[in-house]
Amino acid sequence: MTHRNPNGPLDLAQLRTFLAVYRAGSLTAAARLVGLSQPTVTTQLRALEERTGRQLFERLPRGVTPTPAADDLAARLAGPMDALEAVAGGGAADEPAPEPPVLLAGPAEFLAGAVVPTLGPLLDRGVRLRITAGLAEDLLAGLRAGRFDLVVSTIRPRGRALVSEPLADETFVLVGSPEWAARLDRELLERDGPAALAGAPLISYADDLPILRRYWRHVFDTRLTAEPALVVPDLRAIKAAAVAGLGVTVLPRYLCLAELADGSLLPLLDPEDPPINTAFLVQRSGAFPLPHAGLVREHLLRVARSC
Repeated sequence: MTHRNPNGPLDLAQLRTFLAVYRAGSLTAAARLVGLSQPTVTTQLRALEERTGRQLFERLPRGVTPTPAADDLAARLAGPMDALEAVAGGGAADEPAPEPPVLLAGPAEFLAGAVVPTLGPLLDRGVRLRITAGLAEDLLAGLRAGRFDLVVSTIRPRGRALVSEPLADETFVLVGSPEWAARLDRELLERDGPAALAGAPLISYADDLPILRRYWRHVFDTRLTAEPALVVPDLRAIKAAAVAGLGVTVLPRYLCLAELADGSLLPLLDPEDPPINTAFLVQRSGAFPLPHAGLVREHLLRVARSC
């Protein structure tokens, strides 16, 4: 049987591992940060909990969430441990400890069109990023497992493991090339909606036309039953197809601002209440993020507000 000694000195290696888990929100991510195996991280945490006599984390199906005791310990440890890391790494005690890259993930089109072009100020401040594109559900699962620090998601996560905040609203617009706009009866489109689009090839992200179906339901108050003429799972490729005159489609306005400005795409309809989809910025609940992850979060929120 193990006997705890609450008055004995705490092990620095265990404290370092604890702080990594607290900041990362998962054992898997923390193991990567401190260069240990996950079983070793688990063993060190249990030993620290035994020594302090307090539960530090609640184990969730994916990841962990800190207890109030962990919040208190992390608040007292963060500054001194970062200074110690700087000294151990050969720097001065008042220099910040080197940070790992910030792991950011989100939809490929949103990252390419609205996020990546704005990252210059972060790189100028020494922030390093590793960016992953993917589907919202997969990325949120990866965030819970500690594979990412921040995720831009078009799905608002549920449960206690993740916390989200609104980032940006995507407004959707029905578009076509000037050639297709000339073929359509715009008055009929405004008056009768889908009837004016009969026979127009539809370009879609997937066979079940998810974005077009939503537009039809929201704007025309009807169910879209047509088959897509072209399916390509990349909104940037859909935009290129529309510019080439292959048909009509629905796109987020931010993705086709340049084409709408130069006339290579035209809005086919201007409803008073267009469909809007909210993108969320998501991180692990209770995690004490590394400073650079906090800088990325603040930057993305600031850029989104200015758009």
